[in-house]
Parts: sequence; structure tokens; C-alpha cells
Amino acid sequence: MGIFLILSLRQTADSSHSSTDLSEGREKLRLKQEVGLISGVSLIAGTMIGSGIFMSPEWVLHHMGSPASSLLMWAACGLLAMFGALSYAELGTVIKESGGEYIYILRIFGSFPAFLFAYTSVILVRPAALAAVCLSFAEYAVAPFYPGCSSPQVVVKCTAAACILVLTIINCLNVRLAMSVMNVFTAAKLLALLVIVVGGLVLLAKGQTQSFQNAFQGTNAGISTIGVAFYQGLWSYDGWNNLNYVTEELKNPEVTLPRAVMIALPLVTCLYLLVNISYFAAMAPSELLTSGAVAVTWGNKVLASWAWLISLSVALSTFGSSNGTFFSGGRVCYIAAREGHMVRNQKGGLGAGDSIILFNKTFWLKGGKTQFVHIDVGFVYSSGFGCKVVWRARVPIVIPIIVLVAAVYLVLAPIIDQPQIEILYVAVFVFSGVVLYFPLVRFKCHPRFLQRVTLHLQLFLEVAPTSKDVN
Repeated sequence: MGIFLILSLRQTADSSHSSTDLSEGREKLRLKQEVGLISGVSLIAGTMIGSGIFMSPEWVLHHMGSPASSLLMWAACGLLAMFGALSYAELGTVIKESGGEYIYILRIFGSFPAFLFAYTSVILVRPAALAAVCLSFAEYAVAPFYPGCSSPQVVVKCTAAACILVLTIINCLNVRLAMSVMNVFTAAKLLALLVIVVGGLVLLAKGQTQSFQNAFQGTNAGISTIGVAFYQGLWSYDGWNNLNYVTEELKNPEVTLPRAVMIALPLVTCLYLLVNISYFAAMAPSELLTSGAVAVTWGNKVLASWAWLISLSVALSTFGSSNGTFFSGGRVCYIAAREGHMVRNQKGGLGAGDSIILFNKTFWLKGGKTQFVHIDVGFVYSSGFGCKVVWRARVPIVIPIIVLVAAVYLVLAPIIDQPQIEILYVAVFVFSGVVLYFPLVRFKCHPRFLQRVTLHLQLFLEVAPTSKDVN
């Protein structure tokens, strides 16, 4: 597995991410709070809106069987994502540290499960997700240059690699630059979705409502079928938890985090529903099921000679989503290193720090598909912290319980319905972290050559060990 990690953030003395602590007689490096409400909404919505809404409607309809039931599934996915985000918002106002699930697992359940999460996230989950989205970007970006034929895979994969490199440079240079890119591309993709929505409303006004007659006919209501449909729909909502990865960088996190969630999730859910209605207004269910790319088919039917705008919109959407994955994913590496679960080459020029380069050739050079299970539990007792905590944004206890039950169901339903050997591979990979945890983390057996490597990396990359300073 050719994974090359460079985790970086520009946090030198003249950077906005550094400050001086004279009481200790040395420079103290810490993250600066630069992410406001607008950037927070952009990070959530911009990461969620990727390739899913342009491609997943076909598969949601395939599993649900009817237009009405597929719309209900999209709404249910949005509601579940909203419940999860609200639960995370409560966690984020209590544990005001970056790192998302990693830091919550660490503070509540301890070091071992937190290490397994970081290990799996850094090596498998984030690279696989990023590879998939960047490949989608490349497919749509090069398609206009090869009209009437499929794009060469070499060109597609080189374009995906270039996308990764460009995003790496952006995230290494400056947090504000990365967030500016996030804001611009989020605005662009929202505009693209609004074009699809308006086009659908025009079609409905002209009387194209055939897809909504007998809208529940053919509905599949099997438990396992619903579970698989949830997977297809939730792929388009992936990213609702990204703001929790940068909690330490939020301005006034007790206010910004809940507000950003309350704005971004309903906005994206409503847009997704309206976009799906527009798809059904332009295409019959049978036509939608045979479409390789739903949005492109919609563009060819509705926009005619302007259909290329849809391919451009998908490319912009996936590029922005990849940027959000970079921006938030690097914080797992950064926080894990700060907690002693990764190499502590953290603050400085181009070293192991805050933004992620995930160069996993196994995922995009071989073109393989990766399946993984991701379960998030937002159910915390204050006694688990060993101290008195102040709950800034409480949610009704029924909400995290619903998220927990849904997560368990989504894990078990596909396994029971269609057990696959790949699930065993994933489980073996996750627990293979035990081989690294006990000697390197639990018993701190660090070979001397690793210490020399660390020292040389610090000198070469101009980095320094991080300082923890969380309010």
C-alpha cells in the first residue's frame, strides 16, 4: 500500500497560528480561531454536496422502487444526518477540542479505541473517500475533452492526482486560503443546484407530472432494502460532522457550532429534495434507473446545448468537497499526534501537522472499490469525564438514542441481507491496529532509529512538537 502522508499547516512564528507564551520563556504554538459562522456553514454544506446528489438518486430509486418512497428516503437521510449533527454539536460544546470522533472516543472510552479509530481513519477511511471523490472530479473534468467516447483512464487518474496535489498545496499554505476556496466552491455548487431546482419547477409548471402519478407504485419496504437505500442516500450527506474536526479553530464554538448545523443541514436537505423532484419532473422512473449519471441526463434533456454546465458543476462540486475532506481530515492526524498516537512532528512549515495529503495508490491507481463501516455514537454521560461539565447546547436524549439505534441498524442490515467477505477484511484491518498500539503506544517501545528519523524530519521540515492549549 503506497501511502505517503504529509500532514502540515503553516504555523511558524509569523503565522496566524502561533503565539508566544513569555511565562514559559518559549514560543507556544497553537491553533487560532479563524473559522466563523459563514465558513462553518460552508465547511458542512460544501463537504456534503459532492458527487452524491448528482449520481445517488438512481440507486436510491433502485432500492426503494418508487418516486415517492425515494423522496421519503432522502428526507429520512437528511433527518438522520440532522439528528447526528445535533448530537455532535452538543459534544462539541462540552469537549471543545478538534478531532471529531477521535477526541470524543478518547475522552470517553479511552486510548485504545481512539487509536483504532485514528489508525483506520488515516490509513483507510479518509484516503478511500478522498480517492473516490477526486476520481469523480477527474471523470467530469476531462469528459468535455472527449465527446462521444469514454475518457482514457490514464488521463482521469493523472487528473485525480493533480487535484490531490493542488488541494494539498492550498491546505498547506494557509487556513484562510483553504476556507476561502471552500466558501467560493460552496457558493458555486449551491448555484448549480438552484439551476436544477428552477429547471424542475419550470417543467412542473408546464404539467410534466407523470412521475408523480401513482407515486408509491412499486415501493420496496423490506428491512434490508431500506438499510441499503439508507447507505446510498447517506453517502450524499457525508460530511455533516466535519465542523467538529476543527472545534478549536471556531470563533465562539458554543454558538457557532450549533448555529452552523442548524443552517447547513436543513439547507442541504431541502435542496436535495427539490433536486430529486426536478429529476422526476424531467425523467420517468424507468429512464432515471437506466441513467449512468442522473444530473448529466437531466442536463441533456432540459438544458440542451448548455448541458456542459452540469458536468462543470459536478466537477466544481467534487473539488470543493475534496477540499473539505482535506481541511477536516488533517485534524485527526494533528490531534492524534498531540495525544501521542502518531509521530509528534506537528507545528511548522511542511511537516506532520494539520492538513492531510493522502496518496493511496491502491485506491485510485488500481481503480478498486472500497467499502467501510462508519458508526458515530453521540451518547455521553457527564460522569464519564470525571468532572463537572457545562452543557452548552443540550438536545433531547431521544435524538442521540435514535442516532445510535439507526447506526446499529445500518451496520447490521447489509451484513444480514448480503454478507460479503470484504466485511471480514475491514474488521481484520481495524483490529490489526492492536499490533501497533501495544508496543508503540501502550508500552512506548520506540526504537532509536525512529527517534533519529523524527529528529531529522523536524530539522528538514522545520517543525516543532505541538503544545496543547485548549480552553
